[in-house]
This record gives sequence, C-alpha cells and structure tokens, in this order.
Amino acid sequence: MFDAKKEKDRIVQFIRDYYQKNNLKGAVLGISGGKDSGVVAGLMCEALGPENVVGITLPCHSKDADRNDALLVAEKFGFEMLNIDLTPVYDAFKTEAAKLGEFTDEEYRNSDINLKPRLRMASVYYMAALLSATKGGTYIVPGTSNACELYVGYFTKGGDSVYDIAPIYGLTVEEVIAVGAEVGVPDKVLYRTPDDGISGLSDEDKLGVKYKDIASVIRGREVDETEREKIEVLHRKAAHKFNTPVYKPEEE
Repeated sequence: MFDAKKEKDRIVQFIRDYYQKNNLKGAVLGISGGKDSGVVAGLMCEALGPENVVGITLPCHSKDADRNDALLVAEKFGFEMLNIDLTPVYDAFKTEAAKLGEFTDEEYRNSDINLKPRLRMASVYYMAALLSATKGGTYIVPGTSNACELYVGYFTKGGDSVYDIAPIYGLTVEEVIAVGAEVGVPDKVLYRTPDDGISGLSDEDKLGVKYKDIASVIRGREVDETEREKIEVLHRKAAHKFNTPVYKPEEE
C-alpha cells in the first residue's frame, strides 16, 4: 500500500542529497495553479527552505483564476512569487509567424498550444540563470510532470519536458495528490480538475482516457482492455519524445 508520508520524506531527502552533492542553492519553477506545480513547490520548500525557492507565474492569455490559485500556493509555503506576462511575447511571435504564409486556425492549433510551454520554460531558465548570478549560488529548475502524464507523452518537447530535477517523476496522479496532502498543498489547488490552461479542455478530455486507468496500467493493476489499448497507443505514439536518435560514425 502506498505510504504518502514515507514517500514524501524520501523525496525531500532525495532533493537535499542532490543539492548537497552538487553544491546547489535554490530552485525556480513555474507555478500554474495546478496540483503538480503546487506539490513540487511544497516539496522544494520543505527540502531547501522557502527562502531558497522562487515561483513564477507566466500568464499567456490565461485566466485570472490560475494566478489566484498559484498565489495560494505561495502564501501557503512562504516562497517569493514573481510574475512575467508572456502575452505580448506570444502575440509578437504570432505576428511574425503570420508573415510566413496563410494558415487556418486548425493548422495553427498544435503549434500554438506548444509555443506557450516553450516560452514559459525559456522564461524559467532565464530567471534561474539571473538568480544564480545574483543570489550567491546556483538555482536550478524542477520538473512538475507526473508518471501518468509522462507515460502517455502528455508534455511538450522543449517545454515542460525540460528540467534539472524531477521530484514527482515516478508518482501517479493519485500518488501526487496523496503526497500533496502530506505536504499541505491547499485543497482548492490539490483537488482542482487538471487542465493545460490553454485549450479549455480538461487533461482527461484531451487525452481520451482517465488518469486512474493510466495509473492502473503503470502499476500493473486490472483495467478494462479497451482502455488499456487506448493508453498503450498513446504510449507508443509518444516514443519519439523519450529517445533522441544520435548518429555515431562507425570505427574504421
């Protein structure tokens, strides 16, 4: 049976050990107002102290409710919160891209959805470098993807797939929630229906499968065979996200 308290303590020690081994100082992460970033923020604060954690809200044609929920997390754990509005950056990029040709909204759709997390990750790494230069130690970027998202490839290459340490990489959604309850993530954030804040759809609506079923596949539990096949199809289609082919010349 999953022991959330024990797992939380192990993750906190994992973070501390990595920071000590590599002589690191702090963490910078985007706070979306969702459970995953809230749980990671809480874990980083417990491991490093809130004075060494900086959160950033990165609105990009976003809902005010997302920022309000993100602020709840910052208030709960006591870390500094910054805000970088990416809306004008996104709009400027779109204006330049429109000069390349005429495309339909549907043709733009996937590019637009993935541009936002890529802009956000560039911003988080920019601030990590800036804080490293001004705070007297190295700041790194924690990832906030969980095992269910990763299994079906529900992340953006060059966006939320980029990070320096991954505290919840091995936890399913239900395990993330259990650990989050131990950490003390506000209920409004922890039990909020997950969505990308971009498409207007919940994560499960976009994926066409339930997180509980993905967790069952990962953990080897019984699951409806139709749902299993849907999940495995997503997993296979995402294979290119996990392995980058690298050419190596043959030795003569």
